Amino acid sequence: MTSAVQKKVKRFEMSDPMTQTVILGIIALFVLLRLRSILGTREGFEAPKVVTPKPANADNKPTFDVIEGGVDRDIADHVDVDSPSGKALAHMKKAEPSFSVTDFLGGARQAYEMILIAFEEGDRDGLRPFLADDVYDSFEAVIASREEQGLRIDATFVGLREIKLAEAEYDWRTKEGELTLSMVAELTAVVTDAKGKVVEGDKSTVKRQKDVWTFARAMGSDDPNWTLIATGG
Repeated sequence: MTSAVQKKVKRFEMSDPMTQTVILGIIALFVLLRLRSILGTREGFEAPKVVTPKPANADNKPTFDVIEGGVDRDIADHVDVDSPSGKALAHMKKAEPSFSVTDFLGGARQAYEMILIAFEEGDRDGLRPFLADDVYDSFEAVIASREEQGLRIDATFVGLREIKLAEAEYDWRTKEGELTLSMVAELTAVVTDAKGKVVEGDKSTVKRQKDVWTFARAMGSDDPNWTLIATGG
């Protein structure tokens, strides 16, 4: 899978070879840890480190107050804390205190780009780790149809203009959280036939695409990865 996101590392020049080795080792470790924080084990995109959840209340019914004497800004910055979505997020934080809405959106931004480009380019291996089975089947069917017609798509991700939390749901019985995001992306795409002739699009035209995606995960579980379970537009 190709990615439009590239990272640049500043080159250090030092006279001491041992110092160079140490510095390069630290840089390599930082890059590795950063990739792991985004990709997890490539079964989905990874949220912050999971910690053991606090014991549930006696009757196993949900309660929503996560911060004593104040408003949880991590929730309030994205939804009304008194709305159904706000209460769902509060309960998700009770099940997994390390969960952060802001960090989730950062991971979703990275995952969205990777999934979108993998789909446009027909990269099944790139898609499979991030998608629920039924979503993967739908994506794969479109890819197979394009291949049968001899079509190929060359896509470039320009950027994500907007990403916001549209809805949050939580099932306290199964501890599964669902977060629905509204996203607006810009990309270029050129469709060519089996002979390489352009049949649609051009590299100089940026198209805007709106998607509504829902990710799910069992809160407090040892698996830190979120899976795409539904798509819309």
